[in-house]
Amino acid sequence: MKFNVLRTDLVEAVTNVSRAVAGKAAIPALEGILIKAYGQNITVSGYNLEIGITTTVEATIQSEGEIVVPARTFSEFIRKLPEEVVCIETDDRMKTYITSGTATCKLIGINSVEYPDLPVFDENERFELDAAILSDMIKQTVYAVSDNNAKPIYTGSLFEIKDKVFRIVAIDGYRMAIRQESVDNDIESSFVVPGKTQQEVVKLISGEEKTVKVGIGQRHIIFKIGSYSVISRLIEGTFLDYNSTIPKDKKTEVVVNTSRMIAAVDRMMPVNEDKIKSPVRLTFSNDEIHFSCTSAVNSADDVVSAPVIGEDVEIGFNNRYLFDAIRNVDTDEIKMTLNGGLSPMIITPVKGDSFINLVVPMRLSNV
Repeated sequence: MKFNVLRTDLVEAVTNVSRAVAGKAAIPALEGILIKAYGQNITVSGYNLEIGITTTVEATIQSEGEIVVPARTFSEFIRKLPEEVVCIETDDRMKTYITSGTATCKLIGINSVEYPDLPVFDENERFELDAAILSDMIKQTVYAVSDNNAKPIYTGSLFEIKDKVFRIVAIDGYRMAIRQESVDNDIESSFVVPGKTQQEVVKLISGEEKTVKVGIGQRHIIFKIGSYSVISRLIEGTFLDYNSTIPKDKKTEVVVNTSRMIAAVDRMMPVNEDKIKSPVRLTFSNDEIHFSCTSAVNSADDVVSAPVIGEDVEIGFNNRYLFDAIRNVDTDEIKMTLNGGLSPMIITPVKGDSFINLVVPMRLSNV
């Protein structure tokens, strides 16, 4: 195999696919990057048996072939090459020679037959989503994906398309994030996408892509973003009936400026650095939200003005969970709905229903 390629194109491709390369694997080839050179393009792939990222790059190919190169060494070397044109050549003993200007490098590669095939599956359903909207929806919900593998189903988000509404739901047992947008298709489908896969999709969406093409198989999903494809397994299992977890009753309702709310919660953070986290206490009364947090040696207080409609209420939250739920909204104001001090708080836009964030309270010592 021998080809010439532009260094900037190769570096970008290798950097992106490297995020799917296994750090340590029982199959050594999975710690490398698969390069295939055929026709007028090279295909660059990374795969860790759960998620694969692949892309194509234009190249001048003198002889076709395939090779697996060690990901870290290859990536670091090509980033530091002095010239824009890179020549890569392999021989029958899997030695890979990299040349650019006066710089050369020899790497020992692995035969591509040892690289597991990326999943190939029938796409039972296909649809397109606006790239910017999908990116925003993932960013505003993925924070609530669980990192506890005891319940694998919640290490992903529910993607649901129903009645021309596309919805993403994430739950980790302490909070829930729902984000929805209208779509122009008649597909009815639901599936659970791993949180890590969603994060990779967001990283690959730039301002140039208008749409993301999505293909759904029985056990896998593929996102096509420009020249990149992200292939991932779906998480199997039964996702919680999220509608049943949203409190229907309300005793208190508050509309507040989002930025002021974020700033006040953020100011409670520095005093709450103990291993055992103290709740941040919120008291809704007299058209004010009073914030207080007390740790073993520190304390902080703050007040934000906001009209309180309904009953006064005192409630406690994990500071980080509350901060994430408020920070990941895209409106200037939010509406907070409460049903006493022990029921989850619901955060929604003042108008519309584009998002619902729910935070489970912590029990306060005097409640």
